[in-house]
Amino acid sequence: MAQPRTMFEKIWDSHVIVDRDDGQTLVYVDRHLCHDGSFFAFDLLRDTGLPVRRPDQTFTVPDHYVPTRGHSLDDSADEERAEMIVKLDRNAKEFGVTIFGLSDRRQGIVHIVGPEQGISQPGMLIVCGDSHTSTHGALGAIAFGIGASEVSHVLATQSIWQRRPKTMRITVTGERPFGVLAKDVIMAIIARIGAGAALGHAVEYSGPIFAAMSAEERLTVCNMSIEAGARCGMIAPDETTFAYVKGRPYAPAGEAWQKAVAYWKTLPSDPGATFDKEVSVEADEIAPMVTWGTSPEDALPITGEVPDPAEQADGGRRAAMEKALDYMGLVPGMKLTDIQIDKAFIGSCTNSRIEDLRIAAAVVKGRRVAVPAMVVPGSGLVKRQAEKEGLDRVFTDAGFEWLESGCSMCVGMNGDTIDPGERSASTSNRNFEGRQGPGARTHLMSPAMAAAAAVSGRLTDVRELSSTSSEED
Repeated sequence: MAQPRTMFEKIWDSHVIVDRDDGQTLVYVDRHLCHDGSFFAFDLLRDTGLPVRRPDQTFTVPDHYVPTRGHSLDDSADEERAEMIVKLDRNAKEFGVTIFGLSDRRQGIVHIVGPEQGISQPGMLIVCGDSHTSTHGALGAIAFGIGASEVSHVLATQSIWQRRPKTMRITVTGERPFGVLAKDVIMAIIARIGAGAALGHAVEYSGPIFAAMSAEERLTVCNMSIEAGARCGMIAPDETTFAYVKGRPYAPAGEAWQKAVAYWKTLPSDPGATFDKEVSVEADEIAPMVTWGTSPEDALPITGEVPDPAEQADGGRRAAMEKALDYMGLVPGMKLTDIQIDKAFIGSCTNSRIEDLRIAAAVVKGRRVAVPAMVVPGSGLVKRQAEKEGLDRVFTDAGFEWLESGCSMCVGMNGDTIDPGERSASTSNRNFEGRQGPGARTHLMSPAMAAAAAVSGRLTDVRELSSTSSEED
């Protein structure tokens, strides 16, 4: 009998072109996604006279540098940022690759657009010059970020040299508690295992909590796999996956759809498959989460208190905690719910899909913001769907800015930042020093928690607002 294999092994093995004695493997790339930071790779092709090997499998979209207070180049924060967008459009036309440009209603964040268009599918190997390419693994694919030189290699060859990762399974048992969203689940996992625990591993998420999640929730989970050090994150494709992909513009249709689904059903890990590392988490231990420090692992339930570094036995970790608290302007023992915020941001490739906006709007409805707050939909199609459902009016009536799609304040490359020393409640994926602007202090949380913070002006347990709303209703 054949040895039981993991989902990762099945997909990886089907993409191997050649294995080298030094441990490097050349693998075929099914889909290559590029954004407005990929200009260097196209310049290299131009300088060497090489074409794009598979323009039909290469998709580009401006997202990092795009203005969100209008979608023309005149709305850009400066000429340099505008030039990045112009270069992407020029490169797409010159090399014959598909682009979802600023004037295209499908434009958005690359990790929103890929799944939304059906470009990302189960069984594929997908790459992009962006850390959070792990997002696409939620559909049962191998997806990982690559560097600038690797982008040019994929453009020229439709392949990439990689060292085969180890495998890791993270199983969450039990049912999701009230008020806990997908963002809380992945933040709790990272807080539990640490930011480097999955280094060099392909992570598969398993258990009833993930099986019960929608496809969009799974995308949120896999998006933040990189924050635990993982090379990629994956969730086995199932009927939820198939229903999500079916009918999308780049999805197979007709007989090709039937063949694709038949293949996709063979991808989940076999019973008895062996992983290099196993982790188990109980769902009832998870609560709405927020970060207090400068790493995604610096997270606690909202009911907690700022931790005391003095209680940390490991000297390195203790020093890191002290540095983080100094940067964040927090003191040990302070209740997380006593932390005041200056701004709220709902957006990013982690939490800007239509389900995220619906969740946030449900918290916001009938309330007013206490601090400046903004909502940045993940794509033009998400924005239009939200407007069709009236979610934009819920947000604007509450005092939120309703903006155009893009990465925005997640990384602050387009001019959307917060001032030094200011504190944000953010649905993004990283709370590194200066991530949202020089001296910016970022607290990561779910869309529901960010909405609750926006209307209260402080970190707030959204379950309290939910119970209040229920009583009023």
